Amino acid sequence: MRWRWRIRVIGLSTLFCYSLVVVALRSQARAGEREQAIVEIQQLIEDKNLEEAQRLLAAVSRRFPKDGGLDNLRGVIAAQQGDYKGAEAGFTDAVTRSPKFTGAYLNLGRLYQQNTVADPHAPQKALDVYARVLHFDPDNREANYQSAALLLEQRRFKESLGHLLRLPPQSQNSAQVHSLLCADYSGLGDRKHADDASTRLLADPDFSEQDVEDALTGLLAGKRDDLIITLLGTLQNRHPLSPAAWHSLGLAYERTTQLAEARAALAEAANTNFSVTGLLELARVAHKQQDYRGSLGYLAHARDLEPNDPRLHYYFGLVCLDLDLIAEAHNSFEKAVTLEPDNASYNYALGAASTFRQNPEEALPYFEKYLKLRPQDPRGALAMGVVFWRAKNFDAAVPWFRQAVTRPETAATAHYYLGSIALRERRFDNAHAELELALKGKPDYPDALAQLGQYYLERKDYREAEKHIGRALEIDPDQYMANFALLTLYTRTGDPRREAQAKRFEQLKDLLDEKAQELLRTVEVRPFETP
Repeated sequence: MRWRWRIRVIGLSTLFCYSLVVVALRSQARAGEREQAIVEIQQLIEDKNLEEAQRLLAAVSRRFPKDGGLDNLRGVIAAQQGDYKGAEAGFTDAVTRSPKFTGAYLNLGRLYQQNTVADPHAPQKALDVYARVLHFDPDNREANYQSAALLLEQRRFKESLGHLLRLPPQSQNSAQVHSLLCADYSGLGDRKHADDASTRLLADPDFSEQDVEDALTGLLAGKRDDLIITLLGTLQNRHPLSPAAWHSLGLAYERTTQLAEARAALAEAANTNFSVTGLLELARVAHKQQDYRGSLGYLAHARDLEPNDPRLHYYFGLVCLDLDLIAEAHNSFEKAVTLEPDNASYNYALGAASTFRQNPEEALPYFEKYLKLRPQDPRGALAMGVVFWRAKNFDAAVPWFRQAVTRPETAATAHYYLGSIALRERRFDNAHAELELALKGKPDYPDALAQLGQYYLERKDYREAEKHIGRALEIDPDQYMANFALLTLYTRTGDPRREAQAKRFEQLKDLLDEKAQELLRTVEVRPFETP
């Protein structure tokens, strides 16, 4: 029979120790009738006749009021009845009266492990209880194993491993121990020993999903998604996985960029019973696959389930931008702001989308709100400048861009816009200086390269113009301004490639929206991050 330690899979009826009670009472050599009563109480507990067990225990306790064994039974009955405090009191009284009553200590430790939700201090209490057992019984198998499991959950991998290595060889040769060894070695970055433990785990006929679940803390800490995939993939071939296991497998596939497998596994985890959380995960993976319509479909389903969740409208709007659906994005951001008016990210996104409407200055209230909510974020100043830039109010835009160039996060973009303004106003020296500063901060900035190409076109330096335009198109072949500048260059120079470029530009105009491209640059699109 397999020796199983796990608290979560042992039924309460078999969880607590009784036999040690009899040993403790026999050592007192009092009366055979008491032992008989104890046997009867134990049988009543096994039969789930708790009322009668409690009645008989009360009668025996009146005759023997300071008996640790009876206190232990009191704790067992209370635990069966779901009385956490009563059970804790019973087991605590038992070990207080009998400081080396191992069974009562183990019962108390198990009780704590089963009640971590009700008592946030329970894991540490359980560790303390097992430490007391190990003080007088260093080789106690259960105390060492449960200590290892608890320490693993706290990511104290070295201490956890120490307890596992104290187990006798025959006890180490079990799937449960192999899984914890695999977790601890993974958490410690010891790939060889982690791989060895996983190999032994896979070969164990008792290997189960629970073993993988127990190991996840260490596997995740050690970034061993390969082992998660191997372990759960092997189990998948043996029997159907639970939704929780499919979920863990899907996330492991996602982290290793096996996106098709991730999406399939997460869909299995949902198993047609889709939750908002599951739909968001599927939307995230679909977005990484650049299946924007698929991502939008999951988000639409999530919005139907939770129409008043502003996150879902925000994420929906962001994915709309990938599909150049600016009006739909604006409507979604507006809904998010309506539901949560003081969310900075929602206001920023709505401001950015409003910037590209007929009246760009519609965006001002949202960016002003953003600046109020996040005064230290330089993107607010940059955004205000962009609003005035699009409204062609350059005098109002320049002070905001001057503010934005003082911060490294926004300096390159702000220099780009200042260069663009200077170029429009034919202040060529200023335009050149600002665009060079933009490229100094961000050498592969296609917008700045395209604008610098436009500068050289204005100066009739066609060689330099072609150089910078070409570099912009190397980085982004679909860059709108660079393609327009290249068409202008070919037209001015009579280049025979003009006709092909004109067709290319017309295709881009059909496929791409210049406003959408600029909006995507303005809004830092990071769907599925906490807004």
